[in-house]
Parts: sequence; structure tokens; C-alpha cells
Amino acid sequence: MSDTLVVGKRLGRDFQRGVAALRDVHCRIASDARIAMVGPSGSGKTTLLHILGGLDKPTSGTIEWPGLGPFEELRPRHVGLVFQAPSLFPALTVVQNVGLPLVLAADPASAEPAAKALLASFGLDELGDKLPEELSGGQSQRIAMARALVMKPKLVLADEPTGQLDSITAQFFFDTVLERLEGTGTALVVATHDEAVAARMATRWTMDHGRLVSEWPRQDAA
Repeated sequence: MSDTLVVGKRLGRDFQRGVAALRDVHCRIASDARIAMVGPSGSGKTTLLHILGGLDKPTSGTIEWPGLGPFEELRPRHVGLVFQAPSLFPALTVVQNVGLPLVLAADPASAEPAAKALLASFGLDELGDKLPEELSGGQSQRIAMARALVMKPKLVLADEPTGQLDSITAQFFFDTVLERLEGTGTALVVATHDEAVAARMATRWTMDHGRLVSEWPRQDAA
């Protein structure tokens, strides 16, 4: 497969009443990329993440996944998603939530041991039997990241994954994420307002009023 995982060309996304969430966005995600997507609230970060992950479709332009295979196989096998809003299933324990992608991928025997190993790496193993209603917002965010990683995807898309964490917890959490992805070839794209997180990523995309107005370093550079 290609080293280029995702390519978006002239992406636009319009909603009702003429609201344009994205305008003429060009982007590429390579294997092993580390990208921070920054910009004010309402600038289009979440919309772009959803299109990159195949959760939403652009109303103009094209999106392709040359390094991930057919659209039907993107999730949960090749793309791990961490949402800003609560996304854990309330009737499932933490272990069951984390292992759910493996169950959906017809590998239920691996679900519990893989989930427990990931929770331990994040220092959350004592929460395994709890239900989501018993968790803090920060705990739920970290568990959602563990769920996104359990399938060892080729691309992880995370929307404000440290938004409810204090600075020390956020640093430990992000250290663990980067350590687990080191050497795997997995790309990580994080939409964030946390400058400490953004500063640790090799590439920065700046969104403003639905446009990708700057990219550093340029991903098409030699």
C-alpha cells in the first residue's frame, strides 16, 4: 500500500442555510505523520477530522485513502477515532468499551486481554469494571483513546483528547500515546487548543473559517 494514507483535494463541506464548514481544503496524511490541527472554535477542525475518517462526506472536492484500502474497511480496522463529545457506551464496562472494536472485527477472544493491557499502559487498569457514568470526563477521554488504539490502526484521529485533563495528567497521557505509536507507522492527527500538545507534533495545520490557511512543515516538501 501507499505511504500516503489520505489525500483531500479542494474539500468543501456545506451545511444547511449556506453555512460553509470547510472551503477548498487541500491536505495529505503520510504514514507515521504527527499533525496538530489548531485554530479557533468553529474553524472547521472537527468537520475535517470527520471527513478524513470517513464519518462525513464532503459536498465538494475529493477524499481518498490510498494507504488504507476500501472505504468499507476504514473503521474500526484502519482508522481509530477519539471524539470530543462523550462516546463510551453506557451499558458496557470500561474493559468492554475498549475491547469493542475487536468484537466488531470478529476477534472477541482478543478483546478483553488487549483492552486490559492498554488500560494498564495508561494507568487506568483499576477502572476496568466501572461503567461510563462512574468516570470523570478526563478518565473517559483517556479510555476513548485506548479504544481507538486497540485495533492498532494505521491512522488515529483525535478531537481535543486532553481538553479535560490537567497539565501533568495530559503530559503523561500524551507521552503514553506517542510511545505506543513509536515505530508502528501509525499516523496521528490531533485537533487541539492545547499548545503543549501541538508543540510536540512535527506538523501543524492551522484552520481559520473553514480553510487550511497554513501548514508547517509543508507535507509536499522534499
